[in-house]
Amino acid sequence: MSTSKVMSTELLEIQPQELKFTFEVKKQSSCSVQLGNNSDQYVAFKVKTTSPKKYCVRPNTGIIKPKMTCDFTVTMQAQRAAPPDMQCKDKFLIQSTVIPFGSTEEDITSDMFAKDSGKYIVEKKLRVILTAPPPSPILLPINGVLKQDPSCEASMQKDIVRSGVENIPPPQRVNEDVKGIETAEEMDELRAVDFVDSRPADNVEELKVVKKDVELNLAKEFEDLKLKLNVTDSTLREAEFTIMKLTEERRMTNLEKDRLKHELASMQEMLRKNSVKRAQVGFPLLYVCMVALVSVALGYLMHL
Repeated sequence: MSTSKVMSTELLEIQPQELKFTFEVKKQSSCSVQLGNNSDQYVAFKVKTTSPKKYCVRPNTGIIKPKMTCDFTVTMQAQRAAPPDMQCKDKFLIQSTVIPFGSTEEDITSDMFAKDSGKYIVEKKLRVILTAPPPSPILLPINGVLKQDPSCEASMQKDIVRSGVENIPPPQRVNEDVKGIETAEEMDELRAVDFVDSRPADNVEELKVVKKDVELNLAKEFEDLKLKLNVTDSTLREAEFTIMKLTEERRMTNLEKDRLKHELASMQEMLRKNSVKRAQVGFPLLYVCMVALVSVALGYLMHL
């Protein structure tokens, strides 16, 4: 099939055209979507959503061989409260593109679905519809045994088929142009939505275990961080005390230094005064010797 022929038709037939979930508070809900490859080429698909934390998709990527189909399941996680008027603004985006013959799922990359890659990318947006759960069955006494009211059972079956709880794709192909009619306002709203890669669904128990492990790791990291903060605070307090102690020691040292300088200056002044006083009161030794020598000479002369 030529590229122009592929581009003129939809690569995938998507059934149903809307994702319908039976909404119950604090309960999970799932629905299935079937993708049919209308072309004679290998087609890769990728599922994105505006709320990746709210939904799990399995598988969220894959390859569909020519004229074959592939189903993926979307699981809405348990919600604590119902949205106003049961109106959900979440959207899903299914991207598809032609890939080389014989490609495997390991060959699928995010760049494959980039609009600037130059490849022809077909995109289909799906809305999310929330439906209320079916009413509880009415039990009537029949022949002494409580049995479900046949009229209620028939009504429930009709509601199930009408609401699409089982998500069984209709056997006939609905004209996509008629099925996907949207107003200009709705199309603008869809174009403004940022789609994020959906995440594959895991076992619920595994998710719970992972969540518990993450919470334990976060608690451990918080305690470690708290301990480190306490140690840092203690170190800062010790450093502050040491600085205060050194400052006080330096102040005392300066005071002692000033005191010693003052005492030294006082001692120097006292020595200077004592030296001057001795110089004024006493006689030089040479002067005493001369006087003694002259006295001896005079005495000797007088005795002659």
